[in-house]
Amino acid sequence: MTRLARAGGRAARRAERAEGAGQGPTTAIWPGIEGGRFQPLSRREVAMIDETALRILEEIGIRGANETCIITVTAAGGRLTEDGRLLFPAKLVRRMLAVAGRGFKLHGQKPDHDLDPSGTRIHLGTSGAAVHIVDSETQSLRDSTLADLYNMARLAEALPNIHMFQRTVVARDIPDPREMDINTAYACLKGTAKPVGSSFGAARVMEEAVEMMQIIAGGRQALRDRPPLCVSTCFIVPPLTFAEEALGVIECAARHGIPLKLVSAGQAGATSPAPLAGAVAQQTAEVLAGLVYVNLLNPGHPATFGALPFVSDLRTGAMSGGSAEQGLLMAACAQMAQHYDIPCAVSAGMTDSKMPDFQAGYEKGYTELLSALAGANLIYEAAGMYGSLLGCSLESFVLDNDMIGAILRATRGLEVTPDTLSLETIRDVCIDGPGHFLGHGQTLERMQSDYFYPALADRRTPQEWQSGDDKDLLERARTRTRELLAAPPPDHIPDEVDREIRARFPIRLGDAVP
Repeated sequence: MTRLARAGGRAARRAERAEGAGQGPTTAIWPGIEGGRFQPLSRREVAMIDETALRILEEIGIRGANETCIITVTAAGGRLTEDGRLLFPAKLVRRMLAVAGRGFKLHGQKPDHDLDPSGTRIHLGTSGAAVHIVDSETQSLRDSTLADLYNMARLAEALPNIHMFQRTVVARDIPDPREMDINTAYACLKGTAKPVGSSFGAARVMEEAVEMMQIIAGGRQALRDRPPLCVSTCFIVPPLTFAEEALGVIECAARHGIPLKLVSAGQAGATSPAPLAGAVAQQTAEVLAGLVYVNLLNPGHPATFGALPFVSDLRTGAMSGGSAEQGLLMAACAQMAQHYDIPCAVSAGMTDSKMPDFQAGYEKGYTELLSALAGANLIYEAAGMYGSLLGCSLESFVLDNDMIGAILRATRGLEVTPDTLSLETIRDVCIDGPGHFLGHGQTLERMQSDYFYPALADRRTPQEWQSGDDKDLLERARTRTRELLAAPPPDHIPDEVDREIRARFPIRLGDAVP
């Protein structure tokens, strides 16, 4: 009777978990699990890349700097060559690295969403600038819209393993660049209270967005204390050329204390060297130049190390976001950021597949896992992206939420203690017990803390699967996506604040849920 009662209890608990798995809090995984167990570079190789990056900055330099950048860097010891290249002496770089921002958080609009991107703590979220929406049901593509972006932010808000939301798609229904940038930031902030990210094509537009964020935060100082948005700026056009407008964005961020994701995204074999080590060295040098500049403007400014060497398929020259080399490059860049003790941002999950299929699964899985195991603090593009960042899928947010949970659990590793080694439990089961561990107190105690249970992945027996009417994983994901979007929209921005924003800015997102 006792065993039957226990079995029935386990069955009931199993059914309960299957109903709600992945939707609520779990003690098996959490934001900020520590990675760092995988290191593709030896200490000597890290030192070689560091030395090469400093030589690139000191001997080759970067062209295209604006007047403010030239004046600022040369006043601190840099030099402008006759052909317009700005040189950064190694001593200057080291001096600025010593004062660079560390220990800062990325804030959500609610404090319980704040992220600590220090050490080897990992967090996974979204990013990208896809121009298409992937429809897995019809196997077709369409242009992305502002409503799509808002709905993706809402999905990120609802899904526990997506820790941050950076702009995923381009609002192609808004042709004006200024209005698109303002509405993009608004849709992200409106859709989720988690830390968000966006980008701006010009400093004057970012100034407007800062005014909008001050309204949301409750004033200028409140925004400076808890900025809810990190600005992603591709301030470098590889190889070794500044993007002048993006330098203005860095200057704007420095004035207002807005966190920066300093991005250099060369393409190995095209805009950065084909050898992977050379690609890492060039992108490291380029990001170091950004760190020098922002810390000359505002010492200790919160900025992440966004060295993102992408991969070319050298047979065609096309980007290959899902390659094994991509995973290795991101892991190596995480090591370089750790070498400088700067929070790092990498890109992983950018499958080359156009649809949620087998190829997408394995390319997303190994690129994200390599980055996580390497201890990359902020892993962007981890949910939703297809076609090497050209497409995005709403239902993939739900699918990728499961995958990210498994990646977090794998990265967490094993806990080895006298209790987990289980000597006395084994003795109890084998000598005086039933000869199995089902129903044992330790098993029941550890089943939630040691194991991650995916919400959608199918773990039924083949016979149970065959007799079910929900065989298709994608259809289950589409159903779950519709359920999440049918729920009441987030209300973290009060109505009166929203009305003030709409009165002052050209907001194109409808008042009702799109």
